Amino acid sequence: MSKGLFISFEGTEGCGKSTQVKLLADRLQSLGHRVRTLREPGGTPIGEEVRHTLKHSKNNAAMTAEAELLLMNASRAQLVREIIRPALANNEIIICDRFYDSTTAYQGHGRELDLEKVKAVIDFAVGDTRPQVTLFLHVPADISAERLRSRQENLPFVRDRIEEADQKFFERVAHGFGVIAASEPHRVKFINGMQSVEAVCAKIWDTIQPVLPRIGRW
Repeated sequence: MSKGLFISFEGTEGCGKSTQVKLLADRLQSLGHRVRTLREPGGTPIGEEVRHTLKHSKNNAAMTAEAELLLMNASRAQLVREIIRPALANNEIIICDRFYDSTTAYQGHGRELDLEKVKAVIDFAVGDTRPQVTLFLHVPADISAERLRSRQENLPFVRDRIEEADQKFFERVAHGFGVIAASEPHRVKFINGMQSVEAVCAKIWDTIQPVLPRIGRW
């Protein structure tokens, strides 16, 4: 049985995940924990190639929702077997920027694929490798859209096919995350992403700290 801790971060665009992943990782490392941060899609050489195909390739405009679902989970299957399972068995803490809840929200609710089929693909990709804690950073849909526009305008431009979807898509995604959070409150912890960076960080720490003793001291 694995002894590590698997934490995933979820949320819509512009919710502040990347900032909070780094802050949490830095704090855990400062306390002596062995921490590995990952992102999805990606995290392995194969997964990063899939990420490029999914998000940035100039040849991906015709990609169907079904192909998107399968590619996401191809990357995930590789990540689980190549990185996550060995790291957990080695008593590491995994912090993953997105995991399978994003597929349920984006490809299931957002792309309106059959949720049972989405679940079956996810189950095949991950098996019993599941986050013990999922931190869902919530911001309202209009704030998410505003932050996405600001990011696209102010950062060096890198095309992201998924960010090209319309507002209705992102509203369905936000709804999907809400459904997930409501259905699994024991695992998915709601974090108000509208607070200051410091307040969000403190809430995350309050959520994670009680779990840490279970994995021992290193």
